[in-house]
Formats: sequence, structure tokens, C-alpha cells
Amino acid sequence: MEEAAEKNVLAVDVGNTVTKLGLFAGERLLGTWRLTTPERLTADEAWLQLTGALSALGVSAVDGAILGCVVPPLSDTWVEALSRASASRPLVVGPGLKTGVRLRYDDPSEIGADRVADVVAARASYGAPVVVVDLGTTTNFEVVDQAGAFVGGIIAPGAALGARSLNDAAARLPMIELRQPSTVIGRNTRSAMESGVVLGEVARIDGLLDAIAEETGQEAPVVLTGDSARELSALLRHQTTVDESLTLRGLHMLWETNQRR
Repeated sequence: MEEAAEKNVLAVDVGNTVTKLGLFAGERLLGTWRLTTPERLTADEAWLQLTGALSALGVSAVDGAILGCVVPPLSDTWVEALSRASASRPLVVGPGLKTGVRLRYDDPSEIGADRVADVVAARASYGAPVVVVDLGTTTNFEVVDQAGAFVGGIIAPGAALGARSLNDAAARLPMIELRQPSTVIGRNTRSAMESGVVLGEVARIDGLLDAIAEETGQEAPVVLTGDSARELSALLRHQTTVDESLTLRGLHMLWETNQRR
């Protein structure tokens, strides 16, 4: 008896700053792409971005698609574009979608699509308990307890957002790149800002991980994903695993879960 052909599935993670796309064949991640998330986007523009990404792998259409979007004005645009590329209507992460994870949150509909995907993938890949730190426009902590339930987390401004806020709010402070300073004590404005933003982010992550362990009463593996995950991981006191495709894999797992009837 012939085995069923692997399905090509496109996962799209629309964040506030960056949009990430991943193409899966079965469980294999064939390729990923990163696009800047614009304030406005038409379905035709999104379609062109999709076809450009897919053509790089010699694919013109996919068997299925799933969208995780934290920018509501862009959601319908991407649904329309993905509908053109997919043999079936794309799934959208939100209320009504099966996750396979107990969400112990006051209002589960408030949980961002990226957070749900992170939890699903982290639990499947690293077991429970586990803590995810997702570094993006915001720095999100997602806590999964020993029973495998999502029990909540932390949302804080991301490092890049902090750097932009300094530049916007203080006339004499320049915009800086996020890089590790050579010393903690800066001897010029840029190095002082680099220390405050980068090392401040590191200290905050370490401190909040300590607070999570104290509140839950247990140590848990820590998974780092998102922008600068690899660079910041090297600076943290806590041992972490860097998993740059975590969110996209979580979206793919959600797609698979919702194919089972």
C-alpha cells in the first residue's frame, strides 16, 4: 500500500515588526523567509511576496496554510493572499482553533497567536514544564507547568523597542544598534545606551526567570526564540536552548492538529 504524499503547508507568523514564513513538507521545514511588516498591505502585495518566496523552492501552490497574526488590520489581507496559494482555506489562529493544550488564562482569546504557537511547539519538543522567552517587538515569557498546561506569562517591551523609545523621547540620544558593549560602564553615550538596552535586557530576562522559578517552585528548561536569541543566550546566566524556528513549527503543529477529525 502506497504511503500518502507529504503535504506542503505554509505557516505565516505576522508580528508587529517582522513577518516570518515557513514552508513544511510533512514534518520537514524546507525554508524560511523574513519580511518587514508594513503598516499597510494589499492582498496583491502579500500574494507577490508569497509567490516570490515559494518560487525560490520551486513551489507554486501548497496543500494547506495557517496564519498567526498579531496585527489585526493585516489579518484579512493575508487570509486572502493565502487562499490564492492554498488548495484549502487557510486556518487562522484564534478562538475555535484546537490547540491540544489547556490554556489556564482568564480570557484565552487574549493570547497572541505567536504565544500559542510557541507553547504548542515547546511542549512537543521539550516536554513539560518549560519556559519560552520570545524576543521580538515585545519580550514574551510563556510558562508551561508540569502537567503541560499554559499557566500564563509575562509581556515586556523588547530591546529594540526600548532603543527606539530612548531615541524618540530624548532629543540628544541617538538610535543605536543592538550589540554587546565591551564594558558595563559606558564611557560615551552610545556605549552607555548599548549597556542599558542590551545588558539591561539580559538582566531583566535572568531576573524574571529567577522570579518564575521561585513562584512555580521548580526549575524548568528555558527555550529562547525570536530576534537576537542566539546573541542574548550567550550573555544569560541561565542555561537556555535557542530554537529559531519554534513559532513556525508551532503553527505547523496547530495546522496538523486541526486536520484530525
